[in-house]
Amino acid sequence: INLESLMQQEKQIVKFEKLVFGGDCLGRLPDGRAVFVPFTLPGEVAEIEITESKERFARGRIVTLLETSPDRIEAPCPYFTICGGCHYQHLDYAHQLNQKKELIKDQLERIGKLTALPEIHITPSPLPFGYRNQAQFHPANLEGTENHPGLGFKRADSDEVLPIEKCLLVPVEINQLLAQLELEPDSDLSRITIRIDSDGELMLVLAGESDEPPDLSIELPVSSAYISPAGQNLNLSGNDALVYSVLEKEFLVSPESFFQVNLLVAEETLRHVLSLVGNQQNLNILELFSGVGLFTRFLAAHASQLTAIESSPSACFDFVSNLDEFDNISLYEGAVEEILPGLVEQLKPVDLVVLDPPRAGLNPRARQALIELSPKQIIYISCDPSTLARDLKHLTEAGFSLQTLHAFDMFPQTAHVETMTVLRRTQRVTS
Repeated sequence: INLESLMQQEKQIVKFEKLVFGGDCLGRLPDGRAVFVPFTLPGEVAEIEITESKERFARGRIVTLLETSPDRIEAPCPYFTICGGCHYQHLDYAHQLNQKKELIKDQLERIGKLTALPEIHITPSPLPFGYRNQAQFHPANLEGTENHPGLGFKRADSDEVLPIEKCLLVPVEINQLLAQLELEPDSDLSRITIRIDSDGELMLVLAGESDEPPDLSIELPVSSAYISPAGQNLNLSGNDALVYSVLEKEFLVSPESFFQVNLLVAEETLRHVLSLVGNQQNLNILELFSGVGLFTRFLAAHASQLTAIESSPSACFDFVSNLDEFDNISLYEGAVEEILPGLVEQLKPVDLVVLDPPRAGLNPRARQALIELSPKQIIYISCDPSTLARDLKHLTEAGFSLQTLHAFDMFPQTAHVETMTVLRRTQRVTS
């Protein structure tokens, strides 16, 4: 068998048509199948190598770029196309925003079967680079050297770790700390997260396979914590929580709790939610996936009663601290799909539901309970347009009308985008 001949057969020249959700660009093979290739742009022509071939589609990688788009720019990061973190550094920022609006529209129309969509507005990030207040690194074995293991990100084409010296998406302080970290060759750490809060305080959050924390030698002014496989948080040095300031309010956040990575855009999402609530008072509000209470802290002033549901124990702990000043809030710890069905009759009637789920969107049980709750208004904040589209399809079929669409570019240079939708009940659902 002539392996070189077989490889040549797998190479094709393709003209690309459009960017698709996830960061790839779509083209067509001579047999009509769609082929998805990362780091290409609409209108470009490239010789590609097929890396995965299915009956209806294929995936590939660029071998040679033959015709380039006038929109293509030189990526500033030397790891771009090798590291799997960024998708759009070869596209200037204004075009990134336009593409994200088109991708949201495509997902809502194709998956959600939604027609006559309202105009999609998008709020850019004030910082296209250096915006992330945290980054998660993995140990990278530097084979053939006597160096300590480096730290890096997963590669774009595999689960292997690419050692990096710095990331352009994080502020200089995180990169400076990254450059000073050394792991012992026998370390069993699986990931190292570096976080920086609004006061400029740095924290190392270590996670590994052992129940016991690693030996740590710190000569730097940073806090550190170890998260065991069971999820136990062990403070190793310095502060045991981070402090983030959002719209002049401070939030305590435990090392293992989720918090928005782009605070400037998070503030814009909050301003938009508050503009939607307006001057309304004494509302009965339900918040799903409330986290550490970011939205809750601002919504509580408009509520006679606010009920929140959150599954993360550490986030619930932080929530109680952050919302201590209010006495009109009830917090339930557990999965939304487990708790909400049992609360439907108790909560009715609900004026407003605010939900900000993870990428998986709403579990079917949670979605059905929301439909049975039949609130007057829903503000759905999503970080995944495809699962948003799926959930909106069910909600609109159940009697809710899509009122507005607003995107927030929480994650510049990547294919990810935050979308806020407003739905109103147009007919009461009967179960």
